[in-house]
Amino acid sequence: MYGDDPRADTATAGGRTRRADDVLDMQRVARRGGTAQLLQWLAVRTGAAALLVNRSGVVASPPSFPVGEAERDLVLRGVREITARGLKSAAIDQEGLACVVLYLDGPPGACVPLLAAVMPRPAPPELPLLLADATSVLSLCWQVEHARRQQRRLRIADARTREAVLHLLMNGHTTAARQVAGALRPALPDVVRVYVIEGPPAARGTVAGALARVVVDTWIVPCPVYADHMMVLAPASSEAHTDSPPQWAWPSSVADTCWIGVSDVVPLRDTATGYAQAFHALAAARHRTERLASFAGHPDLALTIGPAAAAWAGVFLAPLHAHCARRSQDPDGTELLATAASWLSFSSRATAHLKIHRNTLTARLTLIQDLLGLDLNRLADQAALALALRTSAADIQPRPHHRTRGGGGTAPSLDELLALPHVVAWAQRQFHPLQTPGIPTCIAQTLTTWLRLDARIGPTAAALSLSASAVRKRLTRSEALLQRSLLRSPSAIHDQWLALRALDLA
Repeated sequence: MYGDDPRADTATAGGRTRRADDVLDMQRVARRGGTAQLLQWLAVRTGAAALLVNRSGVVASPPSFPVGEAERDLVLRGVREITARGLKSAAIDQEGLACVVLYLDGPPGACVPLLAAVMPRPAPPELPLLLADATSVLSLCWQVEHARRQQRRLRIADARTREAVLHLLMNGHTTAARQVAGALRPALPDVVRVYVIEGPPAARGTVAGALARVVVDTWIVPCPVYADHMMVLAPASSEAHTDSPPQWAWPSSVADTCWIGVSDVVPLRDTATGYAQAFHALAAARHRTERLASFAGHPDLALTIGPAAAAWAGVFLAPLHAHCARRSQDPDGTELLATAASWLSFSSRATAHLKIHRNTLTARLTLIQDLLGLDLNRLADQAALALALRTSAADIQPRPHHRTRGGGGTAPSLDELLALPHVVAWAQRQFHPLQTPGIPTCIAQTLTTWLRLDARIGPTAAALSLSASAVRKRLTRSEALLQRSLLRSPSAIHDQWLALRALDLA
């Protein structure tokens, strides 16, 4: 049978009282659990399988009332009937089953589902009226949940777009980042400070919301690599010549539960450098009561060496620059350079940074080793590759007499660069915090032994007759003294190994 609206049915006085009680129960259930709980209540109340459906099939159903093929076919037939005839409700009997289908209310343009109930015949006479009353409550519940789903999709889309912009910036593609960021606010600044905020992963959304209310005109991006990190890119043009960051009134949800690392002022194109600085500052912040630390600047080794580093790096990276992919799906030289930089910064977490499978990362690293003739299990080779990539990113121009392999000239070796007097002076400054009075000599001894043993905890512990936990504690103390991250990537171990090699050569 078909009708315009079951609400037109009459009921006895007792029936009206029961109906009012049912409506109140439905409202309480809806407030407590939304559409899922309300469908469960309807199923228990009527003995029917209560479903939300559309033309494609079942949208939601109570788990305790599974729907068989016969019931599903009858429900979909009812949906076709009600939509084809333009009715508000429909009731269909077929092969010992009874089905009632009603429209829900919803916003224009939304794919609003229908309410359907299917059960063995005969259906109780009050079923259509009960379902009609339920449509009002279900419509409100569905609209609220639909709005929440839409908001969640928008938040996810916004977060992924911001993550894409951050990924472009970290790989030096500033122009592309500005193009992608053009539809978002605020505009990307020309000069930034980078903040890395570490806190409970479950509170990351709360922290982001609190920061957005306090820190204006900034980019707040969840870190794609570490679930407990937030990144903030703050414009620094107005205070680009000051040494200290602006003193924001950090929300209590940040100041009381998080640690904050702050970079120097860097151009937008050097966002990756700013991130590494803030990450190292974060290692120092973990040991401070104020929970905040700014980057304690040391001259970059590539800039310290100067143009000679560019000549060496040009020869060192030439096989990667010259590499061409054999197949369209294979990585070219640019992709291999980006992979190497990401792996050196994030180790195995480079898969999250680059959005690639771990097997793809392994294959690319194998190819990089083959092309460059390196063993990336050795810290020495890692450090050389890291320095070459940093030198290339810094765009240091070699002097004319430093010709690379293709030009027939001679480029210096890495050891020749590290033996330069001003590089040795740089290396001495790297270890100076560990050699000040009052610092036990075992701290520096543990760090240097760890570096010589390819930054492996087990062999270091064996060499020093210590436990692994004791080695980690001493390295953590080194982190606090050096104000550099050692045990978590991006790490300063490459610079520290190069400094140790320079001192050995001296």
